[in-house]
Amino acid sequence: METKRVYIDSQAPESEYIEEAAELIRKGQLVAFPTETVYGLGANALDAQACAEIFKVKGRPQDNPLIVHVSNFEMVKSLVTGWGELAERCARAFWPGPLTLVLPKTPIIPETVSAGLNSVGIRMPNHPVALALIEKAGVPIAAPSANLSGKPSPTNGIHVWKDLQGRIPLILDGGACDVGVESTVLDLTGEIPCILRPGGITRERLEEVLGKVSVDHPSENQPPKAPGMKYRHYAPKGDLYLLIGEREKILTRITDEIQNAHTRLKKVGIICTLESASDLHSQLPELLFVLGSEERPDEVAASLYEGLRLCDEQGIDIILAEGVSKNGIGFAIMNRLEKASGQKIWYV
Repeated sequence: METKRVYIDSQAPESEYIEEAAELIRKGQLVAFPTETVYGLGANALDAQACAEIFKVKGRPQDNPLIVHVSNFEMVKSLVTGWGELAERCARAFWPGPLTLVLPKTPIIPETVSAGLNSVGIRMPNHPVALALIEKAGVPIAAPSANLSGKPSPTNGIHVWKDLQGRIPLILDGGACDVGVESTVLDLTGEIPCILRPGGITRERLEEVLGKVSVDHPSENQPPKAPGMKYRHYAPKGDLYLLIGEREKILTRITDEIQNAHTRLKKVGIICTLESASDLHSQLPELLFVLGSEERPDEVAASLYEGLRLCDEQGIDIILAEGVSKNGIGFAIMNRLEKASGQKIWYV
């Protein structure tokens, strides 16, 4: 398949590109498009066959549900039941934005989308291209991240091109995503709102609106209620080790590990904060990727996947990643690093 990649204005998307993409969605085909979090691989959420193609193209496990994207509140009413006060408060406070709400689904949602569950995740993205595409298509769009399953999520059009060229007909390239990590997934099917996946909306912000919010800690044996819960995700090809502890001890351990790796002729990459970078530069790793300042965690989140993908591009064998505080969006950053490492965590 020939893949067309068009550069689209992320703030004022050209109507001809939106119409072309919307027509493909209506015909049951797939389109990659930018959101404020990461790029999505979209299909008509009401078309079971089209959504099945998402799983095929990505190599995605069939029990990993898809998130459905909407462009207005009216669109939600046919997709879910139980839209109560908590859902209304969340939507009014955070939509459009990086928050997915899990609610009981109506029969209009195919089993393929919900992975056999009785619930479905719904969100309204805060990106002009995404909203225009959904509105023009006239249908909700199911869209996981537009990458091969398990790899770091795409936060730029070039990432999608490298993963999905020849697999889908169209990529709308709107440049870099602002948030850089996926949406927060909040389960509203129980008595207490529960975070299934941390993301762009922090627990602290949710609790300001809702009061008490819990966090799910799933076992490997239970079916995932949301993307990113069960499988190893966001992972580069090299072995990633996450280091947690005091900065001085982390720096000492990284120095030792660089020397050990070099004796085995392994290429080493370091992913760290700005505050640690100056002390590590002299250790001569093959790659030193600075996520940003720990004083600006949003900056760290926005560059995380870029760093992981760069490790792949440069053939890094061993990746040493510095942990960050779990406050605010740091909770989502650490969730992604833990998943990417396959739980290979060193506490120092």
